[in-house]
Amino acid sequence: MNKHRWSARAKLTMSYLTLVVIAGALLLGVVWIFLLRYVPQEAVWITDTPGGDPFSSPSRFIPGRGDLWEAFWPKAAGVLGALLVVGLVGGWLLASYMLAPLQRITAAARQVSAGSLTHRINLTGRNDEFQELADAFDAMLERISTHIGEQRQFAANASHELRTPLTTTQSMLEVARRDPNRDTDLLLERLYAVNARAITLTQALLTLSRADQRSFTTESVDLSLLAEEAVELLLPLAEEKGVTIETSGQAAFALGSPALLAQVATNLVHNAIVHNLPAYGTVQIHTEFSDKVAVLVIVNTGKVLLPEVVETLIEPFQRGERIHSDHSGVGLGLAIVTSIVHAHGGTLTLTPVRSGGLRVSVTLPSASST
Repeated sequence: MNKHRWSARAKLTMSYLTLVVIAGALLLGVVWIFLLRYVPQEAVWITDTPGGDPFSSPSRFIPGRGDLWEAFWPKAAGVLGALLVVGLVGGWLLASYMLAPLQRITAAARQVSAGSLTHRINLTGRNDEFQELADAFDAMLERISTHIGEQRQFAANASHELRTPLTTTQSMLEVARRDPNRDTDLLLERLYAVNARAITLTQALLTLSRADQRSFTTESVDLSLLAEEAVELLLPLAEEKGVTIETSGQAAFALGSPALLAQVATNLVHNAIVHNLPAYGTVQIHTEFSDKVAVLVIVNTGKVLLPEVVETLIEPFQRGERIHSDHSGVGLGLAIVTSIVHAHGGTLTLTPVRSGGLRVSVTLPSASST
């Protein structure tokens, strides 16, 4: 059942009107009580001649309380009526003025709900709670717009990348179906490779989504141990590529997720190995620690990189073709690292080495700074 609801403007108006009328009534009441102290109960004639006739002798008339009430109440009623009108009109205008910013915020919210994420309130000329609300609303819209834009771009790239292994698999099966002399073992080997790449890409997408949502618990993590584990895991790959890995530094305790930070170390060491040209290059891993930050630095030899090329490496699905055309990764390594580092409140810095190669520095809040 629909019930009549008063608008905020009507409620503010009635509140203002009630306060004005009550204040006026109290003021008139105080005046009346004050006058009663000096007014007798009955009217009194005072003559200048004792015992004289008040009508023939010089005299003064002092009204009683009844006479005063007859003279006072019409004026008091008039004043209360004027306060009622002033309170009603003034309260309505004042409420309209005070709620004008709220109406702009409501209009902006309606436009946003209709899909217009580019609209902003841009409230100016105020320094009050409405201004703070409008600024917070605009900042929220900016973050939402940026996030949705990134999601759309990422979804487009991800759908393209996931479609590639599926299309490849379908093509292999169609060719094999038309070829009566097909090599089943070779087909299975190729399908296995394509499927493994699809699984790797899916796992990378899940890791990236988890980092972006910040759905993880934190604890003290030693970056130097994570780096050593990554080196141990990727040592066969380094030997295959003829890459020498050098480690140095000290224990560096950061506050974060052990699994995600291990992903950071593994991805960075892996990239440093596979992008290391010419052959028999080196990868240097160094950790630093202070009261405020824990730092992991990985430097690899390789080709001379242009700054504009380095800037694109953290973008999703940038495989670094201009660095190493033989790399067959899914193009999410540094994108995952960037998301994980940012989710931990840290920074990722990529710097081209003048003699060739890349220097990657991860700076995270230390466990002792919290």
